[in-house]
Amino acid sequence: MTKSQSASGGVALWRQIADAIRLDIVGGKLANGDRLPTEALLAERFSANRHTVRRALAVLAEEGVVAAEQGRGTFVKSIRRLSYPIGKRTRFREGLRGQAGSLTSVSISDKIENATARVAEALGLKPGTKVVRTESMSVADGVPISRSTTWLPYRRFPDFAARIKEMQSTTMVFQSYEIADYSRASTRISARHADFEETRSLNLAPGAIVLVSEAVDIDLEGEPLSYALTRFPAERMELVV
Repeated sequence: MTKSQSASGGVALWRQIADAIRLDIVGGKLANGDRLPTEALLAERFSANRHTVRRALAVLAEEGVVAAEQGRGTFVKSIRRLSYPIGKRTRFREGLRGQAGSLTSVSISDKIENATARVAEALGLKPGTKVVRTESMSVADGVPISRSTTWLPYRRFPDFAARIKEMQSTTMVFQSYEIADYSRASTRISARHADFEETRSLNLAPGAIVLVSEAVDIDLEGEPLSYALTRFPAERMELVV
């Protein structure tokens, strides 16, 4: 086995190096404009040869994550990230107000389906209960910044999909169902590689990292309203808790 190969999982070492650098950037260890360690230091860190390190850096450069400057080194490419605050009253437009010229939400698809065990647990339902499922994408200044899958109890919101297409606002739709206000009950955040569909729809490079938010919203009585799984491109968004 050569140094360009992985000893675990069959993942090429250059890919592991690229992934680790991405996570350093997403996690804040490397900020916009920071210079990366030299090839020699990276080779030492990952027990790799310089050719393998160069391949990893080349992939990151193709993705627009880093940029090489002759005679100076390789730097984290300055990319403006939008900051999305997550709290008890999380609202898409309010949270991003003033950070983008235009904010739009695009409905992709909707369907009625039976709740899986995970969805049922989040919504306080029995598995197999009918739920509304919607797919949507949020766009800021023409750039995709999130893709969301949302589930709601069908008995309470039978025509939610039609109303959200018309009103383009979850808050307004809930108000149309005589729900005066709602709040965030829980948010769970993780990070992973974007899958094929996320890469395609969010216009990401292969290997890009997405931040994944699992959120449950409730009404004033504490009744679950929605369970949402939202994927944010880490290179474009940061979540502030």
